[in-house]
Amino acid sequence: MAVSDIFLAAEPVVTTEAGGAIMSNAWLLIALPLLGAAVLLLGGRRTNGWGHGVAVVLPLAAFAWAVLLLVELLGMAPHERSVSVPVYTWFSAGGFSADVTLLIDPLSVSFALLVTGVGSLIHIYSVGYMAHDENRRLFFAYLNLFVAAMLVLVLADNFVLLFLGWEGVGLASYLLIGFWQHKPSAAVAAKKAFLVNRVGDLGLLIAIMLMFATFGTVAFSGVLGAADQAGQGVLTAIGLLLLLGACGKSAQLPLQSWLLDAMEGPTPVSALIHAATMVTAGVYLIVRAGPIFEAAPTAQLAVAIVGAATLLAGAIIGCAKDDIKKALAGSTMSQIGYMTLAAGLGPIGYAAAIAHLMTHGFFKAGLFLGAGSVMHGMNDEVDMRRYGGLRRHMPITFVTFGLGYLAIIGVPLLSGWWTKEGIIQAAFEYPGVAGQLLGTATLLGAGLTAFYMSRIMFMTFLGEKRWAEDAHPHESPMSMTAPMIVLAVGSVALGALLVVGHTFADFLAPAIGAEVHAFDFAHMVLSPYSLIALAVLAAGVALAWWRYVKAPVPLTAPRGNVLTVAARNELYGNTINEGLFMRPGRVLAAGLDVFDRAVVDGTVNGVGTTVRDSSTGLRTTQTGFARTYALTMLLGAAIVVAMLAVRI
Repeated sequence: MAVSDIFLAAEPVVTTEAGGAIMSNAWLLIALPLLGAAVLLLGGRRTNGWGHGVAVVLPLAAFAWAVLLLVELLGMAPHERSVSVPVYTWFSAGGFSADVTLLIDPLSVSFALLVTGVGSLIHIYSVGYMAHDENRRLFFAYLNLFVAAMLVLVLADNFVLLFLGWEGVGLASYLLIGFWQHKPSAAVAAKKAFLVNRVGDLGLLIAIMLMFATFGTVAFSGVLGAADQAGQGVLTAIGLLLLLGACGKSAQLPLQSWLLDAMEGPTPVSALIHAATMVTAGVYLIVRAGPIFEAAPTAQLAVAIVGAATLLAGAIIGCAKDDIKKALAGSTMSQIGYMTLAAGLGPIGYAAAIAHLMTHGFFKAGLFLGAGSVMHGMNDEVDMRRYGGLRRHMPITFVTFGLGYLAIIGVPLLSGWWTKEGIIQAAFEYPGVAGQLLGTATLLGAGLTAFYMSRIMFMTFLGEKRWAEDAHPHESPMSMTAPMIVLAVGSVALGALLVVGHTFADFLAPAIGAEVHAFDFAHMVLSPYSLIALAVLAAGVALAWWRYVKAPVPLTAPRGNVLTVAARNELYGNTINEGLFMRPGRVLAAGLDVFDRAVVDGTVNGVGTTVRDSSTGLRTTQTGFARTYALTMLLGAAIVVAMLAVRI
């Protein structure tokens, strides 16, 4: 059954008091972290001593509420698991009304659990990480705001409210990436992220306008339920514009250039952006708008192609970065590319995309927090060439980071294996040559992932120490290691919990309208694609071992070949943007400035000059002497009399 059929078959149920207090008060999910942001922003410096406690407790309370919502959904029949919760009317104009109405269904609740659960762990970690920052109450306020904005995005039941959350996420990311604004690099990175995302946001905004012009509504039920009734050209345009919006938020080609620069923010920010909030928004948007893409095959294939290209580009970049956070950022590009590719496969890929997003949230958050723990013990050093042998000095970080590493490269039975295998299988099941090409891209990405993640692991924790003399590596405090342990457990077990027995796919089916795309354990083990994936995984790990354990790691990176240089320069994404957009834009702006000064300002100033000069001339006729005025009157009267005499 297609998603549009589900939306046509049954409108979401509107809650009443009989629906239960948990569902009726779903708005608390957003209100709790938003309250934390308000308290810390308005409370001033007096909240520096205790504000972080409030900032941690409120997202945890939101997580508890999300768990209760999940329990209530599970107690309902599958076809009833789509509930609209009206909150209030945001604004209305003529016949148009934008309502703050929340959609509680398996997809939105899954995201709410991820955002609040992983987000809360990152908040707890931040208590230790930001303990000595004099502005930490602002930091926690922005974290709470980030969580609240993401919850608005994923719980909205219409595209206008989704856009409000979309912009809120952009604002929060700008504030957090540039939190240490005393560093010029952080301020520039924040501005770059904000501006690049505006390009994608414009695409989403135009798409929403087209939806309203075509369907007369922006509600999910109205747009998605009637998607197959609109013209092919309009649907393709809407789909491509939605893809542009997703590329901005999820750092997919060609709007990926902001993501690695965003590592200038504090490490917990990187974890929150990469694991639970911002970059997952694009995947959510594509899956939520599935009926539009299903009715517009060209736009749907474009989604899969963008995902395939990005998963390879991100992996190649990750292979060459020596900055541990930037290497992990390249990994995020690649993993989100996997999810985008799966979402572009249509119903056969939706469940795999969201399942991988969930497991990725755990192991990527754990990896970033592990990187922050290493930096904490190494005087904020980020160059992996200055690490080595840290496993003996940071045993908890080593084990938790290691489990996340094993999960992301797809070691069998760990979380990443279950969900990435689902994407690989779905790609090869896509019909035609496109399926073979997309599937091949997923296998190449698996090999590259094994290499660059092994490179990170080996350069950081194995081999001989390459530290600076003033470095004294040590384990992080419990407030930092405890969340890492929880995330490591999820990195090990979550994939099996989601996939075995088709549990997660069955749960999502009423929301995404997809046939359950899952397979049994024997199929995963015996599938030729799974065997190839294991082979390329082993090859990637072996190559990394040979390069970074068996051979000494030089303190100064060798120049490398052409591809290595390109990868270090992020495949020249910034150069391309500069050549295609920045420089032509500067020329255009200069031309418009000349036009503005010569034509617009010239016209306005010309009118003013004419009036001024005319008034100056007229002013000379006013002398202020009575005899002059009398003589003028006499001359005027004489002229009149003469004219009358001539006529007579």
